[in-house]
Amino acid sequence: MTSPAVGYRREGPVAWLTIDRPETRNALSAEVRAGLWEAFTRLGADADAAVGVLTASGDRAFCAGGDLREMAGEGLRVPPPDYLPQLGRNIDVDKPVIAAVNGAAYAGGFLLTQCCDLVVAAETARFAVTEARVGRGAPWAAPLPYLLAPRIAMQMLLTGQPLTARRAHELGLVNEVVPGPELAGRAGELAATIAANAPLSVRAARRTVGLLAELPLSAAYREAERLWEPVYLSDDAQEGPRAFRDGRPPVWTGR
Repeated sequence: MTSPAVGYRREGPVAWLTIDRPETRNALSAEVRAGLWEAFTRLGADADAAVGVLTASGDRAFCAGGDLREMAGEGLRVPPPDYLPQLGRNIDVDKPVIAAVNGAAYAGGFLLTQCCDLVVAAETARFAVTEARVGRGAPWAAPLPYLLAPRIAMQMLLTGQPLTARRAHELGLVNEVVPGPELAGRAGELAATIAANAPLSVRAARRTVGLLAELPLSAAYREAERLWEPVYLSDDAQEGPRAFRDGRPPVWTGR
């Protein structure tokens, strides 16, 4: 059973993970953090879910970051490694995750979007790394220069000032910007498009995109060849051409 602070529901092959604390701007309280751990773990184990969509309730904030009142009460210093689930760092989910950003994504909220594979944003969304404004740290922002030009990343980290959704899209941080009422629909369409593709190909593609952030170019090519060989040898690699030849939709088995 998922925490009431983070909902989990599946619509066909698409799982929706929803932070549901709009009265606190969906801040990362202990309850929300535990709910995120539970929801991401459930997504990874859900054999019927091919894609996840991470979003939040309300229209003001996707996630305003850490719960500063809670931090002040606890006297939190260095957050432990498992403080918050970070896809690709302390939790592995072998499925694409789309962030559907309905409002402000600040600090830890920005972290969550940074970890996702794709980002669809409402026109009212804002993105910021605000830690410098409250004296906190952002070691999790180490991949930011991979996502943005280093000078843009530097400006975000030093000023704490937000980017609009349109500016984030111009910089390549966001895939699509849509009117707020269309956010869930568009994120669902994108997720369904991905879910309809061959699962082994999708998984290998995700790993391929990250290789240059991890390896020199020559090594990235070798690792990409290793990643894609099982895809070429799979049943699905034969099913795709057969389905095209026969004029029918492919039936993927993931084998």
